[in-house]
Amino acid sequence: MGEMQQTITGYDLWHLELPVVAVRSHGVGQMDGSCEIIVLRLMAEGGDEGWGEAAPWSVFTGSPEASYAALDRYIRPFVTGRKVCERERIMAEAQYAVAHCSEAKAALETALLDLEGQISGRPVHALLGGRKCENIPLSVSLANPDWDADIDLLARLREEGVGIVKLKTGFSEHEFDLMRLESLRSDWTDFSVRVDYNQALKPDEAIRQVREIELFLPDFIEQPVERHAFGAMARLRSEINVPLLADESVFGPEDMENATSFGICDGVSVKIMKAGGLRRARKVARMASANGLAAYGGDMFESGLAHLAGAHMIAATPEISLGCEFYQARYYLAEDILEMPFPCSRGVVEIPDKPGLGIRPDMGKLEFFSRDR
Repeated sequence: MGEMQQTITGYDLWHLELPVVAVRSHGVGQMDGSCEIIVLRLMAEGGDEGWGEAAPWSVFTGSPEASYAALDRYIRPFVTGRKVCERERIMAEAQYAVAHCSEAKAALETALLDLEGQISGRPVHALLGGRKCENIPLSVSLANPDWDADIDLLARLREEGVGIVKLKTGFSEHEFDLMRLESLRSDWTDFSVRVDYNQALKPDEAIRQVREIELFLPDFIEQPVERHAFGAMARLRSEINVPLLADESVFGPEDMENATSFGICDGVSVKIMKAGGLRRARKVARMASANGLAAYGGDMFESGLAHLAGAHMIAATPEISLGCEFYQARYYLAEDILEMPFPCSRGVVEIPDKPGLGIRPDMGKLEFFSRDR
């Protein structure tokens, strides 16, 4: 504990713009050209560093400018000069330092855990209670409006051993979704298929379209309607024969409580960026499991740094049983920011066992992709 009495003396931020390799269309919006993240570095007086990432999306969780301001102006005073061992108290205070900004709080907790792990020589999953799995099945989303481009991606995924794909639907005509599902079921039968609307459908049209989608027997159908349409989600769940999952309807534990009360889903997407940190994300998963619901590890438009945080969180959370979507670093970013490749191969994410997160960012890449610091 003596080393954990070190003071946090350094607090640095980077606002990065990272080029991406393709257009991605979702029900609530489109990503093209680049995505933006905020990277946080904490430094203890002994010289150890802890790293965290905020990965917002303006149409989903919030803007990069809001995350940057939350970390720089509102959260910084609660961190600098504090002891490393005060992690839980710092997070409790940060929760009320600024409303919302869940991605900024996720970056802070990640950096605090990484710093503690670096000092103690323990991986983050050990700080969360210990690793419960050796690896995590990887799911890769198909969201390119150019289906031929996604067919090329499918060929690569098959060659590299990925066995799960999730089709993003609802951003174009319903017939386009049916065509792609027919192609997957006829030409790519070795893939397990999931479907995600990202709130694209209106409640009055959802049941007809979702019923046609369920004929293809996807593993699950995710968030067909807008996040607050709990009544529509509950009706859909009662009328279809495949699991219905919630994403945007469930950010943190508070939403999970409401979701189970209304009976809106059979499972939930757990994301540290939505929940506001690793421990709150774990609480969402545990609440889901306690109510007989499944959970999987979702992501935002993240670099490998946020993927690492999510991987450690899932490794310590056996309630998350449906794999993860930590594919952005390998399959979507033109270049990741880590010093070493994010550890995934043959269709699984491997859990680092080195101190902290296990891999740190490349300083040269941070400077190269920086919009502000």
